[in-house]
Amino acid sequence: MVLSEIAAIVISFVITMAITPFAIRYFKLVGITTRDIHKRGEPLVPQSIGVPVAAGVVGSLLFYIFVQVFVYGNYTHSTYVFAALTSIILVMFGGFLDDINSSQVNSKKYNEGKKGLKVWQKVLLTIPAAIPMMAIMAGDTVLTLPLVGSVNIGILYPLLVVPLAIVVSSNMVNMLGGFNGIEAGMGLVYTFSLGLFALMHGKLLSSIIFFTASASLLAILRYNFYPAKILPGDSIQYLMGSVVAIGAILGGIEAAAIITMIPFFIQAMLKFYSRYRLGGFPADMGLLQSDGTIKSRYGKNIWSLTHIVMNLGRFKEWQIVVIFMAIQTAFSLIPILTSMLL
Repeated sequence: MVLSEIAAIVISFVITMAITPFAIRYFKLVGITTRDIHKRGEPLVPQSIGVPVAAGVVGSLLFYIFVQVFVYGNYTHSTYVFAALTSIILVMFGGFLDDINSSQVNSKKYNEGKKGLKVWQKVLLTIPAAIPMMAIMAGDTVLTLPLVGSVNIGILYPLLVVPLAIVVSSNMVNMLGGFNGIEAGMGLVYTFSLGLFALMHGKLLSSIIFFTASASLLAILRYNFYPAKILPGDSIQYLMGSVVAIGAILGGIEAAAIITMIPFFIQAMLKFYSRYRLGGFPADMGLLQSDGTIKSRYGKNIWSLTHIVMNLGRFKEWQIVVIFMAIQTAFSLIPILTSMLL
């Protein structure tokens, strides 16, 4: 990595760190808030950290492309960067629309206690984000997949795989959350690891996208980790899902991304199975106990990965988040270690 790439990563951290306090005050002022149910009294807390995170990523990538073009005269990545930026902004905006249109409601026994956009509306909002990446024919038509090997799918890659990857990844990441710092914490782990994997394989642009995202998430954790001053909302989950898909597509590291994101695949299967069994998506969250620990509201029933962790012992909220970051680290190391050993 040269100086411009390192500077872009630092800028992402600085922008997010600088903007977040203003975002907290503004969201509180205009009522973009939600209840933090794992705190006594369930206080209203500002939400939608995807906005300052996106600001950091977008600002840093704009700086990167400015330096590449006006300092080095390098136009190689310009089209790809602007397509990635457009996709990132569109998908974050879709998540932000969900945040500002959601409201706290009295939940049914097995349903989330938050009412926002319908599932089909959320999926529909992420589809336009795929168009810029489709238009530039991003990615390599030869896929290398686990247990399958190399497969050349030709024109089907930009027309089918690219939109499917962005839509599925954005909505899949949106299925795991509910604890202070879990979305940003896990995101920090998988974006940094994928950035490292991309750099190891000479995929510089892909690594820059992942590293700027991880730098922004590192900055936001100061405000989002327990006790959170700002909660995630759907904007950050959609955003991070799109970053994973876009970075993997541009770097041709789809197999590494799939392995890294296995916890979210498992969570998605659990959620859809539970929806079939219960008639609605179950809450990832638990019930706050007098000693500060979190207990699953479903007893021994397992409808989410969070229920498994809560049933393993008496953990406080921050401990649950650290456990999930450790789980994510374990899966994130698989592609890196495999690459080093082969």
